Amino acid sequence: MRVTKAVITAAGRTQRSLPLQRVIDRDGASKAVLSIIVEEALSAGIDEICVIVGPGDTAAYSDAAGEHATRMQFVEQPEPRGYGHAVFCARSFVGIDPFLHLVGDHLYLSHTTRSCAQQLVEIATREACAVSGVQPSREHLLPYYGVIGGRRVAGRQDLYLVEHVAEKPTPTEAEQLLAVPGLRAGHYLCFFGMHVLTPTVLDILADQVNAAATDAKIQLSPALNQLSVRERYLALEMVGSRYDVGVKYGLLNAQLALALSGAERDDVLAMLVELLAQRR
Repeated sequence: MRVTKAVITAAGRTQRSLPLQRVIDRDGASKAVLSIIVEEALSAGIDEICVIVGPGDTAAYSDAAGEHATRMQFVEQPEPRGYGHAVFCARSFVGIDPFLHLVGDHLYLSHTTRSCAQQLVEIATREACAVSGVQPSREHLLPYYGVIGGRRVAGRQDLYLVEHVAEKPTPTEAEQLLAVPGLRAGHYLCFFGMHVLTPTVLDILADQVNAAATDAKIQLSPALNQLSVRERYLALEMVGSRYDVGVKYGLLNAQLALALSGAERDDVLAMLVELLAQRR
């Protein structure tokens, strides 16, 4: 399986401006969040990128993509019908190919020499199946993420066979369906905001869209739950961190993480120490 396409969703009505925000990247350059996400995809060998945007947002996103815009397509989600529907809007672009999927309100920082996207694409290519990035997270974070349940792949500590997927489960639901043997007590495998998916997911979403009322929201997690029944579906524990720029202070947290992982780390630390000293 060769992964050369990527889909970035950025059409959420309350978050559509987030990928347009500018931050200073690890090299000290000012860039839009979207541009950094695109570079994450390109690091994994992606050739073509489709960005799902809200109505009328194409020009702004094209500008934010900068030099990368020439290899990108922009598809407008005509109505706010949910995250799964946004992914479904990329069906013509994807065709019969597997694709890397990233969300437009997360930044990713790898803790190894390989980018997070590269880690995920390498496993998907080797295993020839869909793979979602996950991260062990404490129970109090369940209201913010999709969560998988399953079991470790024999001989691997970081790879799991997905058997259940639930979106923002309650602690009771998580304990009953999503506990993974080997994880610390009170921890669950929450989505990292990055997936390699097969076209089967789009077939499942098409069935959901056709069966739903015209104004019904279509979510991705139920489709991924069905995917785990239809074909082999894995989850990879990522060696890295995700930063949700859409939460309170999320952009600030992401900016600090970028700065502290870059070449000007010492200068940033000195500024932080000075700020703390002023507060005293």
